Amino acid sequence: MDSFELNKIIGAVLGTLLFVMGVGFLAEAIYHPIEDRGPGYNLPEPEGTETAEAPAGPTVEPIAVRLAAASSERGATAVRKCQSCHNFGESEGHKTGPVLWNTVGHPIGGHEGYSYSAALQERNAAGETWTYENLDEWLAGPTTFAPGTKMTLSVSSPEERADILAYLQTLSAEPVPFPEPEAASEGAAPEGADAAVPEGEDVVEPAEAPATEDVTEPPTETQTETDVEGTPTGDNPAAGGEAATPTEGEGTAPDETAPQSN
Repeated sequence: MDSFELNKIIGAVLGTLLFVMGVGFLAEAIYHPIEDRGPGYNLPEPEGTETAEAPAGPTVEPIAVRLAAASSERGATAVRKCQSCHNFGESEGHKTGPVLWNTVGHPIGGHEGYSYSAALQERNAAGETWTYENLDEWLAGPTTFAPGTKMTLSVSSPEERADILAYLQTLSAEPVPFPEPEAASEGAAPEGADAAVPEGEDVVEPAEAPATEDVTEPPTETQTETDVEGTPTGDNPAAGGEAATPTEGEGTAPDETAPQSN
């Protein structure tokens, strides 16, 4: 095959590709949709496409309630994970982390001889102390409680945190008592109490039912009356004469034995 034939083949291939590309550009220019021009109508979304809200997570009880059921024995087992960074004895020194003796009730960032992070130093300058609430928040997320702290280990279980705090209470010559659980909310209406009436509305008391009286109606005597016929005098009434008026006492007396209704 000479070069002329090869050039014709290559030219035909290139010409075909250019033709296809040109047709594609032309079709896109003709049928390309024009957006945001002219009136439009938003179609309603089909039912059942609403995004359901995620269920709320479990509610964590206050630390005072959890401490009431906590166990220092379980806490002594749980703090084994902390032994690589902390000492627990009174006369023991610091490790990577400060000694944990006399921590509850102690000022935050206040153990002498230990270099704390800037976040804990700020809390120390603010006069904050390691209360049970602060320690619970610290164990749940140290980097959240004090951003930039060296400690990254967190305890996700609320019950385990309470056990650890119960153990930390024992690491002191004067243990800090647990906080008392909050009493039940005051103002709750006792069982059987009347419901509160909105302000501005009158209290309508139920009307008392009228007392029923025994009314005994007197028996009515029913008498059988009979027509009193007068004795005709003078002319015969049938012949056009007047009938005589019966005199008092005349006629048939009423039946004395007429029945009475009970």
